Formats: sequence, C-alpha cells, structure tokens
Amino acid sequence: MIKKLFAFLLPISFVGLLQAQTKIYNEEQINTFFTELKQASASTFKLWNKDLYGPTLLVDPGTRKIYANEPDLEGGLQHSTNIYVGILPQEVNFSNTTLGWNGKRWAMIMLPLPENRDDRINLLAHESFHRIQPELGFKLNNANNNHLDEKDGRISLRLEFEALKKALAAPDKKEVKKHLSSALFFRKYRYAKFEKAAANENLLELNEGIAEFTGIIVSGRDDDSTKSYLTKAMDRSLHNRTFVRSFAYQTIPSYGYLLFKQDKNWNKKINAKTDLTSYFMKGFAISVPSTTEKDFKRLALEYSGQVIFDEENARDSENKRIVKEHKIKFVESPHFEIFFEAMNYSFDPRTIIPVENFGTYYPTTRITDVWGILTVEKGALISPDWKKVSLSLPTSIDNNLVKGEGWVLELKGNYTIGVDQQKNKYLKK
Repeated sequence: MIKKLFAFLLPISFVGLLQAQTKIYNEEQINTFFTELKQASASTFKLWNKDLYGPTLLVDPGTRKIYANEPDLEGGLQHSTNIYVGILPQEVNFSNTTLGWNGKRWAMIMLPLPENRDDRINLLAHESFHRIQPELGFKLNNANNNHLDEKDGRISLRLEFEALKKALAAPDKKEVKKHLSSALFFRKYRYAKFEKAAANENLLELNEGIAEFTGIIVSGRDDDSTKSYLTKAMDRSLHNRTFVRSFAYQTIPSYGYLLFKQDKNWNKKINAKTDLTSYFMKGFAISVPSTTEKDFKRLALEYSGQVIFDEENARDSENKRIVKEHKIKFVESPHFEIFFEAMNYSFDPRTIIPVENFGTYYPTTRITDVWGILTVEKGALISPDWKKVSLSLPTSIDNNLVKGEGWVLELKGNYTIGVDQQKNKYLKK
C-alpha cells in the first residue's frame, strides 16, 4: 500500500543539532563518571528517600556509541571491563532525557560531560531524577509558556531573576526575605497579565525545575559555590534565544535552595498538584496583596528595570520581524507538511520561537516516526497540537531520500510525496 506525505500548496496571497563530541573518553573515565554519580546519590539519599542511581546511558553524538552502567534486557549492550557498551539505533533520538529502551527506563546524557565535577554530577543527577520522576508521583510535563517570549512576560521574568540574584547574595534573613518578596511580586504581576501563565509555568517548574533543584543538591557544592552557580545560570540564560522552555532551570532551583536552607524536607511535601508559587510564599512567610502597574514600575527600578525595559523594547521589534518571516514561510506560502503518527524528537529548548498561534519554530531538530527520520538544520514549524511539522518545499526526491533547503527526510516503507490541491492536510494511505 502506498502512503503519501503531502506538500500543502497555497496561492501566494522550525538543539543547532548537537555537534559531535570533540573529547574522547576511555572506559576508565566513563566508569569514574558512573562512580561519582553513585557516590553522590548515596550521600543524598534522604533528599527523596530513594536512590537516584540507576540505569544510565552516556551517548557519543558523533558515533552513537553508548556507555552504560548496567546491561539492558535484550542483549543490545556488551560487557566491557566495568561498563557496558553498544550503538544507539538510528531510529532513537539522543538528547539529555529519559529513554525507554531494551526493557529498561534509562537516564540518557550526551557526551561530553562538564569538566567541573560538581557541574557533571549536577547534570547526571538532573536526568536521573527524570528517570525516577514517575515513581515519585510527578508527571512529565512540557507545558506551553509562549507568554515568556512576549515583551511583558520577558520583562517580568528578568526582573524576577534580578530579585532572586539579590536574595542569593543577601547578607541576612531580612534582606533575603525582602528580595524574595520582590521576586514573587514580579511573578504574581506576570500571572495577572497572562491568563494561563500561573498554571503553565507551574507544570514546567514541577518537571524541569524540581529536576534541576535535585541536581543542585546532589552536586554537593558548598553554600557560596551553590549561590554563585545559581546566579551565573541566570546570567547565562540571558544569552538564550528564549525563556519558554528553559526558565524553570533558574527559578525553582533558586527558590528551592533558599528554602532548603530553612527546611531540608520541603521537597518531600509537594506533589504533582502543588502550586509551587503559593508553596514558596507560605514557606518564606511572604504575601503579595496587590500587583498594580504603579508598584511594578516603582519596584522595577530597584532591579535594573530601566535597562531591562530598553533591551526588551528593542528585542520585541526584531522578534516581531522574525516571527512574521516564519509565518510567511511555513504558513502562508507553499510548504511541505508531514503528519505525525508516533513522533519522537530532539531539539535545543534555548532556541525555539513561538509563531503566534500557528506553532513553534525549531531552528534545528531531529524527528523520528513510523515514516522515517527527518533531520532539520534550517528551520521547521511544529503545530501547537503536535500533529504535524511544516517545512520548506522539497528540492529533490531520490527514491526514499527527500531533501529541501536545510532538511533531509529518510523515508521508510511505502511512503511517498503527494500534492494536496484541495488543501486537505492529512496523510492519505
């Protein structure tokens, strides 16, 4: 049976892919990484009353070689001294994530790992938390937070970051509380401006925020080093294209670490339905009675507000131009659409761009599905309902290899390319 992928033709009226690692590790070094994680997990067992250490894969993106700390259940890995090695199948995307593969649930982390030991354990522990996350009762969520790519959303988040940095640097509890009050004010102000912001931010913070908080604690840094790491992480985040999928890595670890200094068990008192903002407000004994525009502008000036306003006004103009270009290319002009059946993808969350209500632009991504493998290096748009990907039109079709500007599609089975003159956007079998 012939199955067709349709090019959608209209009248004229989306992790760069991660580069191959340049550092080569020997098996002794790989085993050391596993040992570091095992020891750190054992020393912080009480954090969740559960051992973080478990099935872990380290992946070389260049060769797809995998190193594991234990065997799989289907013979895909071979024992080699103290570790297990194999090759990650082409149909499996690699990224820092969890992976159900060959009978086990793995924490998967790409090589190279950070040179700094604490940073390395931080990363490994973060992904290890995701592996046990369902067992702890937390759902895997990546909610839509596109409001954080809008000017007002970005301004309030950046002000929240500035207040959190001052709270981390504060010399006493009184100053800490003052700046935390400001941070939570900016947060509540954002929630008042964007209807679904509170719920959607909370979902991502319960997912990535709690995972990163876990990494922070398991890393074993001392107090000064932890505060420095958190502050630098917020500063580094300003170089990202967007905060939409990355903000939770900064917010919850900062609030969480400061509360951890007061209550070593706070994280064990939350669940998948916890409103983290309300939880932290109660934990720090902070109330935000009102969030007026006048109070916002006044308080903003205490946290580099004028600089942030100017920078975000300039960014907003450029961002609107970029969004318009993507809208024309992937929505209004003739383009190529592929519908998902059992999609899995990898991407860089720091680079994505929301395109109004049409979906999200991914500069680079790798998508696998029953129809094959799609590698994108110059942009694609994934619909907001996660049903399809839009690309520029194909430039060449050679049997099962389809190419376009900045993308390559390797087809499987009997799929072929068709043209939908009636604008029917679906896969026809």
